[in-house]
Amino acid sequence: MAQTVLKATRESFGEALCELAKDNKDIVVFDADLAAATKTGVFKKAYPDRFFDCGIAEGNMMGVAAGMAAAGKIPVAASFAMFATGRAFEQIRNSIAYPRLNVKIAGSHAGISTGEDGATHQCIEDIAIMRAIPNMVVLNPADHWEMKAATKAAIEYDGPVYIRLGRLAIDSFNDPETYSFELGKGITLHEGNDVAVIATGLVVNEARKAVQELEAEGISARLINIHTIKPIDRDIIIKAAKETGRIITVEEHNVVGGLADAVCEVVTAECPVKVTRIGVQDEFGHSGPAWELLDEFKLTQPHIANVIREVVKEK
Repeated sequence: MAQTVLKATRESFGEALCELAKDNKDIVVFDADLAAATKTGVFKKAYPDRFFDCGIAEGNMMGVAAGMAAAGKIPVAASFAMFATGRAFEQIRNSIAYPRLNVKIAGSHAGISTGEDGATHQCIEDIAIMRAIPNMVVLNPADHWEMKAATKAAIEYDGPVYIRLGRLAIDSFNDPETYSFELGKGITLHEGNDVAVIATGLVVNEARKAVQELEAEGISARLINIHTIKPIDRDIIIKAAKETGRIITVEEHNVVGGLADAVCEVVTAECPVKVTRIGVQDEFGHSGPAWELLDEFKLTQPHIANVIREVVKEK
């Protein structure tokens, strides 16, 4: 196993963009006066002639990015998830997704772990918003290595992509020597037949630690990392439903419209099983230290482990 990297996925995203831009001259980056926070500032420093600060005008930024895509470039438009998916929804829908233009949208500071910025900036709706738009691919990588691989895949994909970035520095768990990213394909991180835990983003590692803890107690939990919310890996979900009979979803997002609903859409159509949803329970967040908020909203290892225990007892 490679050495653990403690890094926020927004930083990994900025690094990946710079690396990819060395060989791909068509990559251009737009930001809405938040380059230091979204980490597109590292791209600005390396390629100042390919970076454009559009100011606090997210809708306009998406329109400009659409124009650049129509001209043959590969534009990346970055802002906080709340502003990128909220303020600029119409422009994303009508100017980018409708004509299926090759724009990559990066939403940073997503979820409760945005911390002290509070409810107005803790975007818990972005996955729901973006996956409801036709033609949009939705990515939510879980660690440093996965974010770098996902960014590469997004740039290589011809069409609109939304990538969710985190503010909080988290430990990596993937091994770059063996890790393989495939758009639209989930990854089984741990085998098990008592229950299937399907997680996405930052909380995948918390779920991983919970599953490992329970293995010592004799509980066999399968853990699946869904880095691509749309298109979702239907096969891996159906297989898990058939072989375990119970599913638990884990996400740092509202349980309405996010991973949980995406998984339920698959199982209700193909293999109906009971699904327990761990996530933000349709409420707003509030200001506080990131890890304390994650614990309060029951998105950390101990809480996830408790839910798994309860679900297995019910079987």
